[in-house]
Amino acid sequence: MIEALVQSPLLLLFTVIAIGYGVGELRIRGFKLGVAAVLFVGLAFGALSPELTITPFIITLGLAIFVYTIGLSSASGFFASFRRHGFNDVYFALFSVLVSGGLSWLIGRWLGFDAALTGGLYAGASTNTPALAGLLDAIQRGGAAGAVEAVSKQAVVGYSLAYPMGVLGVMLGILLMEKLFKVSYADEAESLQNEYPLGEDLTSRTVDVEHPDIIGKSLREFLRGKDARVAFGRIQHKDKMTLSNWDTIPRAGDRLVLVGTEEAIAEAAANIGPLAEIQLSYDRTVFDVRRIFISNDEIAGKTIASLNLQERFNLLITRVQRGDMDLLATGDTVLELGDRILLVAHRSDLPELFKVFGNSYEALSRINLLSFGLGITLGLLLGMIEITLPGGYTFSLGYAGGPLIVALILGQLRRTGPVVWTLPYGANLTLRQVGLIFLLAGIGISSGQTFYQTLMTDLGYKIFLAGGAISVLATITTIVIGLKVLKIPFSFLSGMVGSQPAVLDFAVEQAGNKYPTIGYTRLLPVVLIGKILAVQILYNLMG
Repeated sequence: MIEALVQSPLLLLFTVIAIGYGVGELRIRGFKLGVAAVLFVGLAFGALSPELTITPFIITLGLAIFVYTIGLSSASGFFASFRRHGFNDVYFALFSVLVSGGLSWLIGRWLGFDAALTGGLYAGASTNTPALAGLLDAIQRGGAAGAVEAVSKQAVVGYSLAYPMGVLGVMLGILLMEKLFKVSYADEAESLQNEYPLGEDLTSRTVDVEHPDIIGKSLREFLRGKDARVAFGRIQHKDKMTLSNWDTIPRAGDRLVLVGTEEAIAEAAANIGPLAEIQLSYDRTVFDVRRIFISNDEIAGKTIASLNLQERFNLLITRVQRGDMDLLATGDTVLELGDRILLVAHRSDLPELFKVFGNSYEALSRINLLSFGLGITLGLLLGMIEITLPGGYTFSLGYAGGPLIVALILGQLRRTGPVVWTLPYGANLTLRQVGLIFLLAGIGISSGQTFYQTLMTDLGYKIFLAGGAISVLATITTIVIGLKVLKIPFSFLSGMVGSQPAVLDFAVEQAGNKYPTIGYTRLLPVVLIGKILAVQILYNLMG
């Protein structure tokens, strides 16, 4: 069997992926490794024989695809957070880098590690491959002739042994803090919903118009100064049914449909009137309700208001489903490829509306390779640029930083002329998972033999345990300061400390929502650059 795996790296790759994914689904006392298990199964296979190898191209391909798709999907949350918090995130990111770097220096000195080994320990414990690249570059530039190869191997040994514990250590730190502070992810999600909407349990209710606050006023006037998180649907005056708009003026005895959460509807109804006994939403005689896919490139990336659809059609868009999230539609809601909108429209307008929005599931299964390929190309080019700082420190953003920063910018732009940068939700998620498992399987297989050989020595055990200590202590320190001093929600913090894709996946699994990905993208660009510089400073200090 091993001979077959040696002869076919592709067979080896997918064997590791299949077994790793299966192991990751095993749940023990409520805990499961998830996709991180692919890394550890890869280490086990790599340890079986030095001939079991995988091309480094698989690792870099997986890394680039993963960070690019994460950046595209998280761009709006990242920039919304930056507008709210400014440079506070930058300072917090640098603090987290300082903590992990300081711990690496202390433990490295205490255990008597040399500069290269300590640098590799830091890169591995912080699960930062670009930092290892920065360290190897520093060794290449500053190493004595003939000793560069041996010193570089020391750095790689430190990295490969500390990396697995860097992953497990952060997971353990998140679990410990979660239990210690009795974190309720559901309560946090509810409190964050207004600022960071990730979907709501939306419904519709019909109310009788009786309250003087709304009678004789347009809906625009009625909502002025109110934080009403509802959308208005149909309105019935006597026996006539129409669709409401901002200029609609309800009269006493009218029936009006509200769309929102049960709580939001109850708050709005307090100033409108009691719930009616009938539901206008069930009446399909004139108007019909449909869920329609956004598959038309010309619609994607534009706000609902900018489409001016009500000038051509008698319709209302009340909800937008994005993945599993149901969002309340407003004029400022930006439509993306793969969204499913819930609209109320005149039956005769439906065929034309299908053409306007696309409504093609098949079209959503196709990836726009022009925008996807161009975006990653720009990211890789940015990552190749060498940046030199005073003191001789140089760094590049690499395969992780370059695509991530470009993806954040393009994801915020959404489209440039005819080019739509964002991907349909399903396509983005699929590419993200493929990139992640390629990355983890490749790292595991490539590091397995070095991991096994060094682990069998006293030095190996020291590096292994030191990596765990650094990652656990750095995680705990960062979370405590973030939660208690800066009042950052735990859901964000678990993503902030989870700068490794497998840890991010674990954090999302624990939270049961996507808030950790916002924390991940808030800090990752600064953390990435900070660690590349920190490892070079650490190497020079230890030297």
